[in-house]
Amino acid sequence: MNRRAADLADLLARDAEAVCRHYLCEGHRVGNYWQVGDARNAPGRSMFVRLTARDASRPAGKWTDAATSEHGDLLDVIRESCGLKSFREVADEARRFLSLPRADPKTSPTFASSSVASGSPASARRLFAISQPIQGTLAESYLHRRGIVDLEGLASLRFHPRCYYRPGRNAPTETWPALIAAVTDHDGQIAGVHRTWLDRTGCGKAPIDTPRRAIGLLLGNAVRFGEAGDVMAAGEGIETMLSVRCCMPTMPMAATLSAAHLAAMLFPAKLGRLYVVRDNDPAGDRAVDILVGRTQAAGIEAIPIAPHHDDFNHDLRSHGLDPLRAMLRNQLVPEDVARFMPL
Repeated sequence: MNRRAADLADLLARDAEAVCRHYLCEGHRVGNYWQVGDARNAPGRSMFVRLTARDASRPAGKWTDAATSEHGDLLDVIRESCGLKSFREVADEARRFLSLPRADPKTSPTFASSSVASGSPASARRLFAISQPIQGTLAESYLHRRGIVDLEGLASLRFHPRCYYRPGRNAPTETWPALIAAVTDHDGQIAGVHRTWLDRTGCGKAPIDTPRRAIGLLLGNAVRFGEAGDVMAAGEGIETMLSVRCCMPTMPMAATLSAAHLAAMLFPAKLGRLYVVRDNDPAGDRAVDILVGRTQAAGIEAIPIAPHHDDFNHDLRSHGLDPLRAMLRNQLVPEDVARFMPL
């Protein structure tokens, strides 16, 4: 990148969120990232733009599309979202944006006052710390109703009886009971949390528009069950992975929370074989294709395992534990059957 382009990119990165709100308006903020479908402003969740720098190697304004492995800076966002061709056009549009007056603070989105920024890893760690173990709570009842009864050793899951939920930017805050899941890196450090708001009876999810939301740094991290080793399983949903874990409680597992995050998951250093717990939908197809390609490049064996219905929790609830165990047994390497599914 020449100096002229680099200077413009640096100026845009100083207010990366404002750039994203203007050119990627189909997206939304998730922790320290802006999440959208792609650099052309398509709806979706596969592209992530870093909004603030963490260190010199991870500057603000850089983005990655987990679905295509494309990456770039905010000048690329302007080019793609506006359909521009030449650098002169991109530079002129960037200067036009940079010369705009700043938004009135009275109309700009704000977060509730707090000692830590809302949606940050610090706020995620605080929420997890003030939550309680799931034993004897509505979270336990919710999981039991989904056929998941083996909840021993699940330190990554907790319960909050009155977790804040805001339906919209200007709507009043509500409180609902919630299943709280820690999103951690490979060192076990909490980088975010996933919240599943629950109906007050524990019969299912809360009757709200978006009963599942996550905050913090999600890309490359996951909700983890067990310590990663040479063999592990990874999939999208928490309930999906807990259903598989009911059959293989000693195999390390990770729930990445979405197909895009599954495709972009980071591999543990010792990993030799990865079972890709897929969902039966187009997003699941795409995630498996990308992830298998990445594992091959990294010298890791990848084995997709597929449910009979749309996901493994559906299979567990429809057929029961023993048929699910038999179906999984037929998809594992024999040595892993002996290791993780003894008779």
